[in-house]
Amino acid sequence: MKQSFDAIVVGAGQAGPSLAVRLATAGQTVALVERHLFGGTCVNTGCTPTKAMVASAHAAHLARRGQDFGFTTGDIRIDLRAVKARKDAIVQRSRSGVEKWLRGTKNCTVVQGHAAFESPHTLRVGDDLLEADQIFLNVGARPLIPDMPGIGSVPFLTSTSILELEELPPHLAVVGGGYVGCEFAQMFRRFGSEVTILDKNPRLTPREDEDASAVIHDVFKSEGIDIAVDATCIHLEQGPGRIHVGVDCDERAPHIEASHVLLAIGRTPNTNDLNLAAAGIEADAHGYIPVDDQLRTNVHHVFALGDCNGRAAFTHTAYNDYEIVADNLLNGAARRLSDRIPIYALFTDPPLAHVGLHEHEVRDRGIRALIGKRPMTRVSRAIEKGETFGFIKVLVDEHTQHIVGATLIGTGADEAIHCIATCMYARQPASLLTHSVHIHPTVAELIPTVLGGLQPLT
Repeated sequence: MKQSFDAIVVGAGQAGPSLAVRLATAGQTVALVERHLFGGTCVNTGCTPTKAMVASAHAAHLARRGQDFGFTTGDIRIDLRAVKARKDAIVQRSRSGVEKWLRGTKNCTVVQGHAAFESPHTLRVGDDLLEADQIFLNVGARPLIPDMPGIGSVPFLTSTSILELEELPPHLAVVGGGYVGCEFAQMFRRFGSEVTILDKNPRLTPREDEDASAVIHDVFKSEGIDIAVDATCIHLEQGPGRIHVGVDCDERAPHIEASHVLLAIGRTPNTNDLNLAAAGIEADAHGYIPVDDQLRTNVHHVFALGDCNGRAAFTHTAYNDYEIVADNLLNGAARRLSDRIPIYALFTDPPLAHVGLHEHEVRDRGIRALIGKRPMTRVSRAIEKGETFGFIKVLVDEHTQHIVGATLIGTGADEAIHCIATCMYARQPASLLTHSVHIHPTVAELIPTVLGGLQPLT
């Protein structure tokens, strides 16, 4: 059966549902196609479940530190089945809410199944052909399975499958010292697993400045996580009842023995089965769909939003993609991707939050800048909470006096970063913050102090 709509939205992740409802509310007829779970990565296998589990791990960690706060507890043991049940309940509420919202929206038709192009304006979903003047792809991404020696003969976990464990791994080897790997490494160590984290790079979170990576390294070592960096030749082997993870190309070198292995080395977009060629849509060598400043693909009436466009794979950037597209199409706005300031957080404990340029990027670009930095050991709120790992670091353009970037790592960093981001979006000089009055005792109150002590970046 062939059905015609004003718009087709493929994928019910972060951008898709909001866009479908916005278009439908504006009077357009919309088909929302979802082949699996409503809510996409964030709700089902990303932010929502992992942060729920991080919260359980944090509670266990604090309980073990009872003596630091003046109380005692017994032996803290994790019931992973109960942790999973709590996580699943939270996920189910979010997932059901998204589906109910879509199905209850006038002018919005929910179609379940896999969509693939048959022509520039037509998608096949099962036996149905859907056509529309405009098509919006919000198909997300999935864990990347590397071409690694031993990958076909050794069982492994991904960031999706590890969420379904109900028994605690005795020893978890995490391959990948980036953001996903670090969150799971700390989480399962706090649950009670022995944990080893491996990475081919010389340090964890290699995209961050060295001082930030050093804090994460120190936190992990303090919690008993083994760290193996400069792993030049990671490979897997199946041993008697154990998995052997090699970190050196020399087979005679020692191997790490683990009960479970998590592969956390990146993600790949869900674009390989969309039959993009039938619509003339171009993808790059990694499967990402290039877009212009308004999220249009090379086919003018087809847009790509969220993880699949390769323009920052975060829930908040996917939602901003929706906002740009909706405002431009419905309100005649001229919003652009290039106006977006990079901002994100790593939800280890303590969290790392970053906005704008890193210190190493400022140096590489030759920007004449000022820098302010304060350790969390000199932040009252951190001292009072007994969480003094980390620092506040802000970089300011020497000529314009505008903030060009900041990295905060420490308690409350993921919230405190937003006042810096707001100042940057307002295109105001750093004095906006130095002249502001912030609440005491908080972490954010020290940002004006940091800015008041700027020094030349040498």
